[in-house]
Amino acid sequence: MSFKNVRLFKLLVLGCLSLNITSCKNEHKSVKPIEITFKKEGELNLYKSTSDSIKAKLDIEIADNEYETQTGLMYRNTMKGNRGMLFIFNNEQERYFYMKNTKIPLDIIYISADKKIVSFQKHAKPLDETSLPSNYPAKYVLEVNAGQADAWSLAVGDSISFSNITN
Repeated sequence: MSFKNVRLFKLLVLGCLSLNITSCKNEHKSVKPIEITFKKEGELNLYKSTSDSIKAKLDIEIADNEYETQTGLMYRNTMKGNRGMLFIFNNEQERYFYMKNTKIPLDIIYISADKKIVSFQKHAKPLDETSLPSNYPAKYVLEVNAGQADAWSLAVGDSISFSNITN
């Protein structure tokens, strides 16, 4: 190879390298976080057991299939105070929830097939994978912002009614 060809070859290699390096520097990959938004699917009333007076009215999302019941309120950053998620299961049995990938502190309200509150797990910690059992058979589970159960003075024996507005 002649001196001219070697010099031309070196220039060509350097040019390719600088092009490659420049294109790598300009390439910025970013991951945009997914924001899951509330979708009103129903309305829920909470009733005092002694008088049947309404303690609270909520707009709810309904989790009634396997994917929705497994995902729940995971990956959400906030939830308004008048909202919640109602989980509807096919049978009544002891339930176990946890807060994996859930960023919002929650009150978890366990409800029997006859729509009466049977137990609570109040102030569940975000991102905690500790099992939070119902301790009693439950067919429904209502998740609301932490502190709401106390603010509404909910008690075992209080009841719910709900309507699904998407059917």
